Amino acid sequence: MSFFSKWISTAAVKGLCQELSFTVPWGHIAAKAWGHPSGRPVFCLHGWADNANSFDRLIPLLPEEFYYMVLDFPGHGVSSHRSPGVPYYFTEYISDVRRVADALNWNRFSILSHSMGGHVGGLFCSIFPEMVDKLIILDGYGFYPFAGNALQEQLQKAINGLIKLEKEQDSPRVYTPDGALKRLLQGNGSVSEESGKILLQRGSTEVPGGLVFTRDLRINLRTPVRYTIDQCLEFQKNITATILLINAKDGLWTQEKWNPNKPPFSLLLDGYRSLSNQFRLEKVEGNHHVHLNEPERVAGIISEFLRMDLTSKL
Repeated sequence: MSFFSKWISTAAVKGLCQELSFTVPWGHIAAKAWGHPSGRPVFCLHGWADNANSFDRLIPLLPEEFYYMVLDFPGHGVSSHRSPGVPYYFTEYISDVRRVADALNWNRFSILSHSMGGHVGGLFCSIFPEMVDKLIILDGYGFYPFAGNALQEQLQKAINGLIKLEKEQDSPRVYTPDGALKRLLQGNGSVSEESGKILLQRGSTEVPGGLVFTRDLRINLRTPVRYTIDQCLEFQKNITATILLINAKDGLWTQEKWNPNKPPFSLLLDGYRSLSNQFRLEKVEGNHHVHLNEPERVAGIISEFLRMDLTSKL
């Protein structure tokens, strides 16, 4: 009997869900597709160290006329890890979305994203504005600017960290199912126990004696290159998509380093507001993983936004 047999969530299997795999030069990008391929396309992009199961409880509450393509970013879930010796450059996640879009022949779509996935979505909309009609960001800003001028130090620490990890990396640690769940919850205080079980179903694999986490340890390292706030603001000006930011009241924005009233994030919010009627900001009760823990708190807002005519004012 599988370790996960007692943990299978009815929310995780509700509706028409299909496992897909897209070939890339270093292996494959895994995905879960919800709905019928003839539906209006929506890419769903998860947060750092999560996986495609992050949307398992939300998507069954969203409109059925859409086709939701939920990716496992490389190094996450059941997608291949990047080639040995290569760091996880943030911009490569944008290339990953573009690769899958090309494989699907999607020229125009919406993006539903959470946290790090929101940063990917914001940059994607800036680089390929003609491809995205709507951008939804759950508890994030769409950009993660580098605050400071020490870019040389940032790059140095990233390279040193990668080399150090390569020297020290041993065989993956084996956990019992309960031990793996405890470790996941210790590393992310905003994930409920039920949500942790859902993420663990895709974020670990069975081996003799227990479970090992599937994520690549390199995702824990600093990304070698990040953009400054001035660069992010320039990117932001390129966005033509209609934008919805959903702020969890006990989420990232309550932390001092994500303070929406101070630069650089106040500047990003001002930039969104300058995009005329393209921008909408909503606040909901809940924490950083509200879309997984309590999806009903955001489902109605997202559904209304997805169905909204693009010519309508927010």
